[in-house]
Amino acid sequence: MVDETEDEALDADQEEDGESKKKKKLSGKFLVLFVLLPLLVIGGGAGGAYFAGVFDAPEPTEEEIAAKAAEVNKKVVFYDLPEMLVNLNSGNSSSSFLKLGVSLELADEASIPDLELLIPRIIDNFQVYLRELRKEDLNGSQGVFRLKEELLMRINSSAAPVKVNDVLFKEMLVQ
Repeated sequence: MVDETEDEALDADQEEDGESKKKKKLSGKFLVLFVLLPLLVIGGGAGGAYFAGVFDAPEPTEEEIAAKAAEVNKKVVFYDLPEMLVNLNSGNSSSSFLKLGVSLELADEASIPDLELLIPRIIDNFQVYLRELRKEDLNGSQGVFRLKEELLMRINSSAAPVKVNDVLFKEMLVQ
């Protein structure tokens, strides 16, 4: 009798193991069919829509671009510095000169009176820097770009409360 109960218990355990294996197989199929497949479809659709440009903002019209440009240009003010003529560092007895005409781009007209008070300091700062340049430093567009960036950095440090947005070359002659 005891043996029969143990056999029945073993049969019941084996049946439960069989059912759990079926459940595991069913749950794996369920996971693939009802969870992963829809995620892949949704992800693929979203990726395709992104690359097709569905989520991109519409491009601005010509009128909007012109209005923004007019708004920016309305605020910008230019201030011309006096022309400068400096002796470049040549390292030998021959002399080279740089004639430079510069215009400064300011954010608004309210900063012009403050800038005019600082013009002697700005010109002095420019002169000291420009006298140490060599003719080779100004070769090509890279040399001119470095000069422009250096002058912008120096003017913003010497005219501290006033913010200069850009340094524009009106004239630049190296002889």
